[in-house]
Amino acid sequence: MTPQGIKATPSVATPSHRRRNIFMLAAAGVIVSICAGFFVLPRAAAHKIDKSIAVLPFENLSDEKENAYFADGVQDDILTNLSKIGDLKVISRTSVMGYRGKVPNVREIGKALGVSTILEGSVRRSGNRVRVNVQLIDAITDEHLWASDYDRDLTDVFAIQTDLAQKIAGELQAKLSPSEKAQIESKPTQNNEAYLAFVRAHDLQSSSYEDLAKLKEGEQMYERAISLDPKFALAYARYSQLESWIVRSYDRTSERRSKARSLAERALELQPDLPEGHLALGFSYYYGDNNFDAALKEFQIAQRGLPNESEACLAVGAIQRRQGKWSESTENLQKAAKLNPKDTWPLQNLSFNYAMQRDFTSAIKVVDQALQIQPDSLGLWVIKAKLAISMSGDLSIGNECLEKVKTMPMSGEEKLNVLGGSLEFLLLQRKYNEVLQLAQNSPDELFTSIPHSIALKYFVIGLAQKGLGDANQAHAAFLKAKVVLEENAKQKPDDADSRILLARIHAWLGEKDAALAEAQRAMQLRPESKDAFEGPAITAQAAEIYAIVGDNNRAIEMLDGLLSRPSEVTVSGLKLNPVWDPLRKDPRFQALIDKYSAKV
Repeated sequence: MTPQGIKATPSVATPSHRRRNIFMLAAAGVIVSICAGFFVLPRAAAHKIDKSIAVLPFENLSDEKENAYFADGVQDDILTNLSKIGDLKVISRTSVMGYRGKVPNVREIGKALGVSTILEGSVRRSGNRVRVNVQLIDAITDEHLWASDYDRDLTDVFAIQTDLAQKIAGELQAKLSPSEKAQIESKPTQNNEAYLAFVRAHDLQSSSYEDLAKLKEGEQMYERAISLDPKFALAYARYSQLESWIVRSYDRTSERRSKARSLAERALELQPDLPEGHLALGFSYYYGDNNFDAALKEFQIAQRGLPNESEACLAVGAIQRRQGKWSESTENLQKAAKLNPKDTWPLQNLSFNYAMQRDFTSAIKVVDQALQIQPDSLGLWVIKAKLAISMSGDLSIGNECLEKVKTMPMSGEEKLNVLGGSLEFLLLQRKYNEVLQLAQNSPDELFTSIPHSIALKYFVIGLAQKGLGDANQAHAAFLKAKVVLEENAKQKPDDADSRILLARIHAWLGEKDAALAEAQRAMQLRPESKDAFEGPAITAQAAEIYAIVGDNNRAIEMLDGLLSRPSEVTVSGLKLNPVWDPLRKDPRFQALIDKYSAKV
């Protein structure tokens, strides 16, 4: 339970994208209080208007079915080359992978993805021989524009990819700048075995973001690639990005962060103009150091070199909102969504932008758009439920969502997500007996995927016991959570989320001085002046702490500020959330609610 209410936190929408753990982030305080079509024109005229393309998954015709990763690699490399051409619109990989193994209806795919042309093909590999067959199809008329068949040695695979990119650009009348042409013609490696290891590593990386074992297998393949070719700049860049993801999700040790940084720097030493190298360096600054200015600089360089790369637009937008540049951020997130129309992740991020600015109508609209893509997504329904609470205090969608998922098969992390959502909704409804039963019956093993998250279990038990009036049992539960978090503070002294949770526990234990000291430390670690996106969540929890220790003046002053600027705090959240009960008898608190209710 957090002072903002419940924030819609990102969940994995597709296998190749990221899921933030709802329970961990929510209890830590990062919570939101929270006519496409084609005109039938003559082909030449249409191409002048719409230079857009989607590259569908290539069919693997190899006798060895394990070569499917190689077919994906060829498709991905062609897509990457095309994405470097600024005069084209190229749909991202995530949005096309759903068409794997399906008989394509080109017109339907063109409408769904918003493109005028489709590239489809097949790959057959036998030893060091590669055969690639491709067809470029007009998505408006279903007319085959041209077809090519390449039968080459594996060493010529880059020549095939370069030739295809240039032919497609010519057919779509796209202009290539000298730098774009040089990028496309660049050969990443001369070593066949290094390339095969790289393709396998990238396949593991792009499909296994939530599987640490597979990510580590990807590490091994990248290690093999760069050991076979120590000058393989692209392999260093992608390897660095994998390491940065592990830093973000699993391991924030200084050794891991240094590894991500050094790999990116090595990529740029080898090839200073490599856009993927700048993207990787940006993520090492972003996830490794929270150095948003340095990250944005690198992301913008990458964006210029990869003008059709959805991830670059998303990264720039993510940094800009932390800098308080909401309109610029939203513009980049909208572009990311257009380049990746079948992926719900950019839409989720857009919804967070709108929610922070309390434009809940727009936030719910884009979540509904995402639900059209993935109607059975637990994460999307949870986001919609939390937006309804933030907007109007409506709990019905949340309760309906939690009922739906009871019969769904779930992984351990998904079970943790559902547990967190269930506890949040029950606490908001003050159903303390149900909270207590659910939390106590949840095995400790469920919390092992996130270090020290067991503290959250004890914290919620403490809140429930306090709500039931059992001060002794609440005190005992808070003490258990405190022990875990104090140990975490020794290991991760700069973890703002853990610090603010520890501060809240100090407050509930009556340890005022310690609570205020930890709250100040958390706000120093993540000040709103440096992080306008997640900083307000820390401020809101600090306001809760002031309310608990009896400093109503400071608590209400902080809430007034949060309600006047983009944040997760909403009028509905103040009315509903029991964390604000210490302020309810203060007439200034009601005056605050009345003041901002009139502005809604």
